[in-house]
Amino acid sequence: MVIGLTGRYAAGKGEVAQQLKAKGFIYHSLSDALREELTRRGEEITRERLTQVGNELRQNEGSGVLARLIMSRLDPAHNAIVDSIRNPMEVEALRSLDEFFLLFVDAPAEVRFERLKARARERDPVTWEEFQRMEGAEVSGASHQQQLAKVEELADFHVTNGTTLEDLHQQVDDVVCEMQARASTQRPSWDAYFMDIATVVSRRSNCMKRKVAAVIVKDKRIISTGYNGTPRGVRNCNEGGCPRCNSFTQSGSGLTECLCSHGEENAIVQAAYHGIAVKDSTLYSTFSPCLLCTKMIINSGIKRVVYKAEYPLNEVAFDLFRQAGVQCEKL
Repeated sequence: MVIGLTGRYAAGKGEVAQQLKAKGFIYHSLSDALREELTRRGEEITRERLTQVGNELRQNEGSGVLARLIMSRLDPAHNAIVDSIRNPMEVEALRSLDEFFLLFVDAPAEVRFERLKARARERDPVTWEEFQRMEGAEVSGASHQQQLAKVEELADFHVTNGTTLEDLHQQVDDVVCEMQARASTQRPSWDAYFMDIATVVSRRSNCMKRKVAAVIVKDKRIISTGYNGTPRGVRNCNEGGCPRCNSFTQSGSGLTECLCSHGEENAIVQAAYHGIAVKDSTLYSTFSPCLLCTKMIINSGIKRVVYKAEYPLNEVAFDLFRQAGVQCEKL
C-alpha cells in the first residue's frame, strides 16, 4: 500500500508521517528529488528554492516529473508514504500504482498560523498577511506550479488536526484501517492472478506473428507453463526458424505450414516431458485455443479453460468443449 501525503502548511503532515513510519511505512518525499537537484547545483536548500526548482522541473519535464522520480524508488514489497504532493499531475502519476490512496491533512488557518508563530522558524511568515500570501502561492498556481486546491479535490481521505494529537492519531488509525479494507478488495481473483502470470510467460515467446502463452494450474498451484514458438532444438521463429511466420502470412492461411507449436500445446507437452499429470486441472491461455489445442486439452483430461482474447477461428473448438464437458470461459 502506498499513501500519498499532502496538506496545508503547518497542518501536521510531519506528525502523520511519523505515525505511519512507526507502523512500518517507508518514507519518501517528492521534495527529496528537489533537494538532490539543489545539492547538485551547489545551492542552499530553502523552502523558497525548493518551490522554484519544483516549478522549473514541472515546466520543463512535465507536471508529474517528481512523482515519476520517486516511483522508481518504491519497493512493492513494503508499504510506503509519498509526501509533499503539490500538483494534480503528480497524483495522476501515482494512481498508476496498485493500492494508492491520497490523504489530505488540514487544520483551521488560524490554528496553523499560531503554530508557525510558536515554532518561529527563520523563514516562516510572521504576519497574517504574509501567511495568506504564502498560502495563495501554493494553493492555486499555474498548471506546472503548486495547485494544492486541486490536489485536495483528488484526496481519498481527509483528517483534520485542529485539537489534540491523540485525536489526530485516532483519525489516522481509522483511515489506515479503511485503506486496508479497500486494498483487500483490490486483490486479484485467482483467475486474474494466473492470467497475469500467463501474460508474463507470453513475453518469452519467440513467434514473429503473435505471442501466446498458457499456464496449467491444479489446486491453485502452477504445474506447467508454455509459450508458442518452434520446437525444442529447432531454430527460433524470430531467428528465421518458421518461414510462414517470418513472411507474415495472412492470418488464418497457411496454418499447416507453420512450424511453431502453440502455447497450450507446449504447456501440455512440457508437463508430459516431466511426467506431471494434468488431469482435472485448469488451463489459462492468453488466447482461446485453436482446434488442435482443443483436442489436446480434452484428451489430456483438463477440465476447465480460461482465456483472455478470442481466437477468430474457434467456433468448432467451443462446440467440442461443450460436448466433452470442459468448462470454457473468457476472463
